[in-house]
Amino acid sequence: MRFAPSDEQRELEAVVRQVLTDRCPPQTVRAGAGSAQVAALAESLAGLGVAGLLVAEDDGGLGLDENHLVSVFAQIGYAAAPLPLTATLAVAPAVLAAGAPDLLAKLVDGGLTVGADPAETGHVAFGSGVDLVLRGGFGGTGRIEILDVSDAAVSTSPSVDVALDLTGYAGARLVAAVDDPQVVRLAWERGVLATSAELIGLSRRMLDLTVEHVRTREQFGVPIGSFQAVKHHLATALLHLEFAVPVVATAGFELAAGLPGRLRALATAKALASEAAHVVGRAALQCHGAIGYTTEYDLHLFLKRSWALESSWGSAAWHRAALLDDLGVGLTGVRPAS
Repeated sequence: MRFAPSDEQRELEAVVRQVLTDRCPPQTVRAGAGSAQVAALAESLAGLGVAGLLVAEDDGGLGLDENHLVSVFAQIGYAAAPLPLTATLAVAPAVLAAGAPDLLAKLVDGGLTVGADPAETGHVAFGSGVDLVLRGGFGGTGRIEILDVSDAAVSTSPSVDVALDLTGYAGARLVAAVDDPQVVRLAWERGVLATSAELIGLSRRMLDLTVEHVRTREQFGVPIGSFQAVKHHLATALLHLEFAVPVVATAGFELAAGLPGRLRALATAKALASEAAHVVGRAALQCHGAIGYTTEYDLHLFLKRSWALESSWGSAAWHRAALLDDLGVGLTGVRPAS
């Protein structure tokens, strides 16, 4: 297969990148939920019509597929955009089309923000101000409930990533429930794929920040990037990232094509993307030294987001276990905490 993005993907990627560059600098990530900066970012993305990325043209959407989802979410990860985009762009279209089609047009217009709680933890990432929560469907099984949380009691929960805006909800109103196993599976697969691509973007940003740092930071009169130990750290990080990138692209291709083996590709993609982000993050922190630990420096915005996403939509360990189970090794029933 051809791993290079199509011209259409490149064009969409460039437009999304420009909006995120203009509207989502690190200051926006720091500003967090409820800020004017994040509201402006959400409005700009809505203007692009990305909420309808996976919605059919007949329903007012862009009518694109999961190949484009990979391109878009890699850019979202590179910017660490503080919005519930995985739920809104990737998961919600199929669920709303099946369970609440009257809300699909509102989603496409950018007038509906959706959060997701696949593992039914009672907490939603970027949950402040979401209109709906999609609860359930972990592992692509069971059912997904569409909850109206506009009048629910909400509470903030601690997270390693403050910008993650982890929000608890209680007393939500059930709008509809989706039991169709194909829809539940598709929603899960898209959530896994989007998170994998987002981790790729986060890894690239951390690596770029680190390369720039080691080029300009000097010790003993020379850039620290000239030291062999630093080169080894960054080479290992790049190797993990470059191995993960084509696997995530393959998963997007197989999901878009509906190939039978796509579940294995998705599990491998999430496992490798999570592990790549972990390795890159450790190398970035090591090469930055003490400055990498400070909240004033931008690295922590991307590092902590990657920590949060490593286990979201199934950790690397969970997906490896699921992959072995699918291959008949016999690890049925393994389920992570998140």
